[in-house]
Amino acid sequence: MIGLGVWQLQRRAEKEALLARLAVNRDLPAITFPRVPLGDDLLFRRAGALCLQPAGWSSEGGHDARGKPGWRQIAHCRTGAEGPGFAVQIGVSGAPNTKPTWRGGRVEGYLAYAPDHQPLIAGLFGRVPRTLIIVADPPLAGLAANPPADLSSVPNNHLAYAVQWFVFAGIAAIIYALALRKRG
Repeated sequence: MIGLGVWQLQRRAEKEALLARLAVNRDLPAITFPRVPLGDDLLFRRAGALCLQPAGWSSEGGHDARGKPGWRQIAHCRTGAEGPGFAVQIGVSGAPNTKPTWRGGRVEGYLAYAPDHQPLIAGLFGRVPRTLIIVADPPLAGLAANPPADLSSVPNNHLAYAVQWFVFAGIAAIIYALALRKRG
């Protein structure tokens, strides 16, 4: 358990370095998306892409730039034979059954994690890279603005986990000492 606590402290340092990198990303020049390879180090970077045509739509619960609850409207775009498709969150609507009329075109915004429906327990046993999407800025006309890039959306709870493991180790030592005392 002490080893796990030390490991979490090491992970904390790694996460703080990543968060510092992400803070810088917001001020870097825009990149063309989709770019391969994609990684967490591109999160919050300004990006642009050309959506030839939305191949499909989805909506996810979320909130707009003012914090009002709504439905994130996500277009799944074709880019043609020259590369992989991508997703773009084009804005936030007040109803889940909103059907945007957007037919594609140039989009600008920042990179964020796409909605992920992987169960928490599955994430513990395998590290699957999360997919990035463009969060459009400005949004499609008629939809509410997307929330801005937010560093607080990237969890950094490694210190709490480290403390938890050290407390578990301390409790185990106390139980062991009590068992020895009762035996003797």
